[in-house]
Amino acid sequence: MEIRPLLMCFALCVVYATSKPTEKKERIHHDAPLSSREHDDAQGFDYDHDAFLGQKEAKSFDDLSPEESKRRLGVIVEKIDGDSDGFVTEVELRAWIKKAQKKYIYENVDRQWKDFDVNNDGMISWEEYRNVTYGTYLDDPEPDDGYNYQHMMARDERRFKMADQNGDQIANKEEFTAFLHPEEYDHMKDIVVLETMEDIDKNGDGFIDLNEYIGDMYNHEDEMEEPDWVATEREQFSEFRDKNKDGKMDREETMDWILPSDYDHAEAEAKHLVYESDSNKDGKLSKEEILNKYDLFVGSQATDFGEALVRHDEF
Repeated sequence: MEIRPLLMCFALCVVYATSKPTEKKERIHHDAPLSSREHDDAQGFDYDHDAFLGQKEAKSFDDLSPEESKRRLGVIVEKIDGDSDGFVTEVELRAWIKKAQKKYIYENVDRQWKDFDVNNDGMISWEEYRNVTYGTYLDDPEPDDGYNYQHMMARDERRFKMADQNGDQIANKEEFTAFLHPEEYDHMKDIVVLETMEDIDKNGDGFIDLNEYIGDMYNHEDEMEEPDWVATEREQFSEFRDKNKDGKMDREETMDWILPSDYDHAEAEAKHLVYESDSNKDGKLSKEEILNKYDLFVGSQATDFGEALVRHDEF
């Protein structure tokens, strides 16, 4: 796969998309819901299955026998128990749920991995990423397309270093995932905020004023009336974004805007699963306690028999 044309295509698509005067650009990163189903255990545990496994994986359990579901759940429990002490804590369960919900992100990274891991050593160095992504474009100090590749590369390198937690300039799968999807990782939040501010802060004063804030979302054209949502965003900026009322957003205010402290669905679900399964009330789950409540964690023919019949009828 040739990366550079893809990079150019993406850049042009961004320019085109943001040139539509009535189209609002969305900068805010919200956590996706754990499931599209309602969380009502009285009606079934489908929500819990989706939350614990991810919606795609949850479906794969529905046709299994209870015995096979328990066996596979037992394997999963050992993966969740990060410190191998024989118990699953609420913290470990939350981390697992977060990871299960990011499965589509990991699949996206897997698709790109082979393009950047040039020497097939199971790691991606900064040099590999730089050469594949930019290559000969860096040899031309004044490219005809108007893009500053040196600047783009420097920004990528800064992000790569932030994702590279052990500082060896080589990314493993998790570090490369943090590089490509920084908004999903707590330790990458500062770089998400910094890059956003650099994109919007046109006068380079280190802040985002009202005109820059609106200008990032809306490209004004004289022949068109300003859409209603722009006026609403002006009010949002003055009343909520600019918390200290100095007419501009600093780094903390920008973080509150683009990375709001949403309700932690994964934490709430982890608490729920522990509460429902912790038979001896010691605040943690043994493998036996989880398997005793296997139908809460995963589906099977016993728990989702009606759905299984429907799927078989489809085939």
